Amino acid sequence: MSTTTSPRPSYWQACRQPAVWVRAAKLGLVVGLIQVSLNQGDHWIRQEIDATLIAKTILSPLLSFGIAFASAAATHAEHLTRSSP
Repeated sequence: MSTTTSPRPSYWQACRQPAVWVRAAKLGLVVGLIQVSLNQGDHWIRQEIDATLIAKTILSPLLSFGIAFASAAATHAEHLTRSSP
């Protein structure tokens, strides 16, 4: 009888690892801040500040962090799956 294991437990286990959070923060927040400077920097320099600009400035790094976190967790979960007996 063949049993298949779901990657979900490994993924959730990976989400609790500090290394995953650090890796996501290093990559995701840096990329997000670069995006903010490229996309909204000119508005900040000209002081054209409104609610939309503030929302975009906050959401860009959060989105990049989320993508980096999902990638780091998936990579860590794959590593856990491969290294388990």
